[in-house]
Amino acid sequence: MSGARPDRAEAERRGRRAEAMAAWFLRVKGWTILGERVRTPVGEVDLVARRGNVLAFIEVKARATREAVEISLDQRRLQRVAAASELLVPRFLGDADTVRIDVIHIVPGHLPRHLVDVWQG
Repeated sequence: MSGARPDRAEAERRGRRAEAMAAWFLRVKGWTILGERVRTPVGEVDLVARRGNVLAFIEVKARATREAVEISLDQRRLQRVAAASELLVPRFLGDADTVRIDVIHIVPGHLPRHLVDVWQG
């Protein structure tokens, strides 16, 4: 049992680094980060960001390879992000005309990849 905890702690550190990299990437592209690891009763949203009239709820996925990151977000996980986002819209909407769910893939040795408007719920 003692071996599981360090792995979980390392996964947590990797996740936080990936989210920090994704936030940096978005800022460079002109986005303002409104929230990080925003929790709701139905799930968590990694990043909430705004650029112009677009409000985006962003799931960050980090894996060792492009192939692994491509399959890392299944429909069930995406549904949780969508449910959490619905609860958060009133808090963050402001002047946004467009609300969407995006994904950012983080793979070592590559620039982050920003997938736009991935949820068609």
